Amino acid sequence: MKSRLTSLDGVLILEPTIFSDNRGYFCETYNQNTLKSLGICAQFVQDNESLSRYGVVRGLHFQKPPYAQAKLIRVIEGEILDVVLDIRSGSPTFGQTTSVVLSSDNNLQLFIPKGFAHGFCVLTPHARIAYKCDAFYTPQSEGAIDALDKNLAIDWKVDSSLIFRSEKDRCAISFAAYRANPAFSY
Repeated sequence: MKSRLTSLDGVLILEPTIFSDNRGYFCETYNQNTLKSLGICAQFVQDNESLSRYGVVRGLHFQKPPYAQAKLIRVIEGEILDVVLDIRSGSPTFGQTTSVVLSSDNNLQLFIPKGFAHGFCVLTPHARIAYKCDAFYTPQSEGAIDALDKNLAIDWKVDSSLIFRSEKDRCAISFAAYRANPAFSY
């Protein structure tokens, strides 16, 4: 497995080694020792999977300390634009985003450490996403920043008239409101 840096410190794009032949392919998507050699020491405790249709934007989600989560994201079917926002007050990249297209064709994965908000937009008719978390989901600790906040200016690669979000995500706070009371510091 290879890793590539992103513009946000600690957020890594992972590229598994693919072994292909006329039968199909094989790849190792998770190996604790391999991740440790890449500097990822998260001990994952929960696996999640979601299925969404074209234009669905989920996020930007995070869990507040002490229940903050690191995540390892991959796409089993379809294609998404995966977006990460630095929400660590005092960080040199506080308020900045990075994005990567994850798909069942490119087999890329994204590691997101604690201190970042995460969201994605489905770019194909549907997408199935699987991700690991290093802390259990804790409802009273969840947070969300408006993925369509104009001040973040995220290009979700889908016409805004076709974006579909949950009621909870539509009611998420602005980044300015988060900035006034941040949950993480650098």
